[in-house]
Amino acid sequence: MSTSPTMNLSICFNPVPNRKYIPLIILFLQTTALFGQLEPVGIFDHHQDVGDPKVKGSAVYNEEDQTYTLSGAGKNMWATEDQFQFAWKKIKGDFIIRASVKFIGKGAADHRKIGIIARDNLTANSRYADACVHGDVLTSLQYRPTDGDPTDQVVLSTYHPTEIELERSGNTFTFSAAVFGEPYKSVTKELDLNEEVYAGLFICSHVEDVIEKAVFSNVQVIIPAAKDFVPYKDYLGSHLEVMDVATGHRKILYSAPNSLQAPNWTPDNKYLIFNSLGATETILYKYDLQRGAITKLNTGFANQLNNDHVLSRDGKMLGISNHTGPKRTSTIFIMPATGSDNPTKITSELSGQSYLHDWSPDGKNLIFTGNRNDEWNIISINVDTKKETILTEDATLDDGPEFSRDGKYIYFNSVRTGTMQLWRMKPDGSEEEQVTFDEYNDWFPHFSPDGKWILYVSFPKDIDPVSHPFYKKIYLRLMPTSGGVARTIAYVYGGQGTINVPSWSPDSKKIAFVSNSKLDLPMK
Repeated sequence: MSTSPTMNLSICFNPVPNRKYIPLIILFLQTTALFGQLEPVGIFDHHQDVGDPKVKGSAVYNEEDQTYTLSGAGKNMWATEDQFQFAWKKIKGDFIIRASVKFIGKGAADHRKIGIIARDNLTANSRYADACVHGDVLTSLQYRPTDGDPTDQVVLSTYHPTEIELERSGNTFTFSAAVFGEPYKSVTKELDLNEEVYAGLFICSHVEDVIEKAVFSNVQVIIPAAKDFVPYKDYLGSHLEVMDVATGHRKILYSAPNSLQAPNWTPDNKYLIFNSLGATETILYKYDLQRGAITKLNTGFANQLNNDHVLSRDGKMLGISNHTGPKRTSTIFIMPATGSDNPTKITSELSGQSYLHDWSPDGKNLIFTGNRNDEWNIISINVDTKKETILTEDATLDDGPEFSRDGKYIYFNSVRTGTMQLWRMKPDGSEEEQVTFDEYNDWFPHFSPDGKWILYVSFPKDIDPVSHPFYKKIYLRLMPTSGGVARTIAYVYGGQGTINVPSWSPDSKKIAFVSNSKLDLPMK
């Protein structure tokens, strides 16, 4: 025998409840009548059919690979009402929702639809905006400006995209899409939706009695930095991620509400080393890749670290940059990778700021970005003698140096052409030549252990080219070491701290990095 919601309430409440509880009871009744028991699916609060499709849909989350499989029918998402399967969460204010998407099977109708949607409510005729990928070549930002109005669209000129994003900034909705490997193309629409909306993933078969399926991977709901965000004072939460370079599949290993930055992947394939900002100190932690456990890495007195920590090629030594003295001068130290109570100082805080970036292949020298004589240049220092050699002498900013795997070149980024681009030179500083020539601001070249690939981060062209700021929409890009066209392998909300240091897996198949979002999580 089944019981109604009102019968269940009699178990919980007095027959004559206190007046102050009546609004709560009404809300409970309304919610239960509309949804029944909420069924969370992954990061979403609930999944359900909207518009009463003829055949019931479903949503399944695979915790191991962090993918969502949506199944759904529905006659259409168009005209004045919609039918579809919806995995949603309520979001207030600005957001970015991203996913990699793929239909399963050939499909019954060319206009079957998958994507990301934001709606005022869960009625079939609600106002909405969506990022819609059709079964044929149509890709569009669909929208209904008023409840019950006919749907309209803004077409996006990309065919069969695999990477999609719906962003809300005030009342501006932006749909960005790309085939994996390409940069985004975008369209926008001004639309007046509620401040709080139902947002998430959808599928519609476009045929009433047919179920279609699709897989959504790399799904993230990002709450971006507020417009009054102050760098180095305000911080968002962080996701520690790993990604398969060939497929683009990402997995979040660990999330925290504070700032995590710059993961190193140890050569023994056991740990990721990253820095974490606490209330009064910034220190290093180790993430155990097999067990998922996190432990503190002892750096002794050096507890004011920045995100420039680098392992030697053999993995035995770790270089760190620590803010030292009353002026908080970034100073380089080295220590065993297992930790140390008393790291060895390599640069002097009296010389100026020094930000570590790499070890030479033989472990005898370090290269770093240093401020000497009021100029930021690439500098080499001998570990034993502490003798510095300034390798670049350009008046503009040179940064992010890293040795090629064969040790024949040092790659770095420089703003000397007006935008930040990648350059290279011989280890003695001779034969400088530009490597990238694109429209972005390119930072931090990192070589795969097999020496075949260069990973780097591309910031938008509209940033200050001498900054690598926090909390921007950025690309991680991959370029053959031998030369050739770079391709985009990750679409990330991050920036400062995402890949400041070498972060390749030892087999050259994966990378580790940090992405960001406002996260309402407890501190661990």
